Amino acid sequence: MTLKTAVTKLIERGENLFSKRSGWVSALQDIAEQFYPERADFTTQRYGSSMFDTTGLMTSVPALIRRDLGNTLSAMLRPRGQEWFRIGTSDDVINEDPSAKKWLDWATDRQRKVIYDKRARFVRATKEGDHDFATFGQCVLSIDVNDERDGLLYRTWHLRDCAWMENASLEIDTVFRRWKPQARNLITLFPKTVDAKVKELADKEPFKEVKCLHVVLPSEEWSLSDEKWKGRKDFPYVSIYVDCDNQTVLEEVPRRRLGYIIPRWQTVSGSQYAHGPAYVAIADARLLQQMTLTLLEAGQKSVDPPMIAVGEMIQGGVNTYAGGVTWVDADYDERLGEVLRPMTVDKTGLNWGTEQAMRVEQILSRAFYLDQIRMPQFGEVRSATEMRMVYEQWVRSALPLFEPMETEYNSAVCDETFQLALENGAFGSPMDIPPMLRGQEIRFEFDSPLQSSVKRANAQAFLESAQLLATAAQLDPNAIHVFNTRQAVRDALDGAGASSDWMNTEEEAAAITDAAQQAQQEEVMTSQVAQGAEIANQVGQAGQSLAQAGMV
Repeated sequence: MTLKTAVTKLIERGENLFSKRSGWVSALQDIAEQFYPERADFTTQRYGSSMFDTTGLMTSVPALIRRDLGNTLSAMLRPRGQEWFRIGTSDDVINEDPSAKKWLDWATDRQRKVIYDKRARFVRATKEGDHDFATFGQCVLSIDVNDERDGLLYRTWHLRDCAWMENASLEIDTVFRRWKPQARNLITLFPKTVDAKVKELADKEPFKEVKCLHVVLPSEEWSLSDEKWKGRKDFPYVSIYVDCDNQTVLEEVPRRRLGYIIPRWQTVSGSQYAHGPAYVAIADARLLQQMTLTLLEAGQKSVDPPMIAVGEMIQGGVNTYAGGVTWVDADYDERLGEVLRPMTVDKTGLNWGTEQAMRVEQILSRAFYLDQIRMPQFGEVRSATEMRMVYEQWVRSALPLFEPMETEYNSAVCDETFQLALENGAFGSPMDIPPMLRGQEIRFEFDSPLQSSVKRANAQAFLESAQLLATAAQLDPNAIHVFNTRQAVRDALDGAGASSDWMNTEEEAAAITDAAQQAQQEEVMTSQVAQGAEIANQVGQAGQSLAQAGMV
């Protein structure tokens, strides 16, 4: 198979994949029109003043609810002012080793600097991805080395332009992305491989767009066209940029990883595409728009009711605006009735409609989990048992939201960042890594409201345990020895949100305890010596008294 034939088949494969998801894209367009108007360009092209056309919407409530959820994701799972992730391994013994822990802490701070580098555009990319994720149930991000090769670049791509496939293990291993760069930009990016027709086009129409395709797929599937990709186990993927208009390969490079991060909320069997909360709420959003329109029309009729007029008696037009004058025939007899009067309008349905609209708004909030992601509030002092039960209930209700975010979103972004930064020297020489960490699988631990609530349960359990131990000690003083107080206090303080800087390490705590015990022993010994000296002094005085009395 020649390279030209392979490129043609690759383009055909991409077009087939895009055509199969046409119905899905239409559904995304409907959802975007209701909940994300600025993203509603899946099936339409927007130019100029129509960029944010919302003339078809009667209320902004669905869009506001989506905005609240999208903003909440970053605020709760990636708070800028907090250490929301930590680098570690799957082995707790290694994590607690002093040399390994020191390097892991340093690597965590180093990766945080890489992520929040101004040129990395991390905040922008994740903000765009959060709103796609909250609206459509998935988003497409990529992490690459920037052009200066001294940092990373995070980008979010439009779902309209992306299609992907899963392998037998249900992992995404193939991504097609449509791309339309301008001719002048295409020459800058690929000066050596760009087609001669593109160079000619850049001279005549430099802003003309060229239809291109970026494909990442397993190297074994592309190796059918080129033997050089076979047997490269360290590079299981290959990245290909194709000029579809001229059917030429612009770039062909191996990859260790897919390069795209596609977190998905809720998937269904038989489809590689996910669904978000908007799929459930789309019917209520349409209903709310229609109800709002009806209520607006009813309110307008109530304030400015339609008029009934005697046609032949009205001269000119009916002017009902402020200060308007309606001329009536002078011969009209008012005893026959008013020549102009408002039509009777039944207003009893306005209150019912308003109540129903508020009910639909509550349903939309439930569909987007806004009633579940808020931390529980306690209006009055409750017992430790009640507080623990409330937190456990909150964890169960919030789990469907936070679980996919932590496993498929935050974890994937952090892992891809770590691997890419490690390969490009952001963590220094590999020889600087402690030997026990080499070859270990890196895992990330996140501080989210879900994890915090689980830890907070330890604080509540400690209070309950203290009460139980106090009762048990009255019956049997030795019962307190079954409780590991030191470890329990550490877990309780961690759950209560105490900073790690406030607590001593195990070694420091042991040293302080030993010093206190030694000081106590010395105090006891000093007291005993003093008592012995006092006794000796008393004995000596008694002996002198006996001698003076002639008894000795």
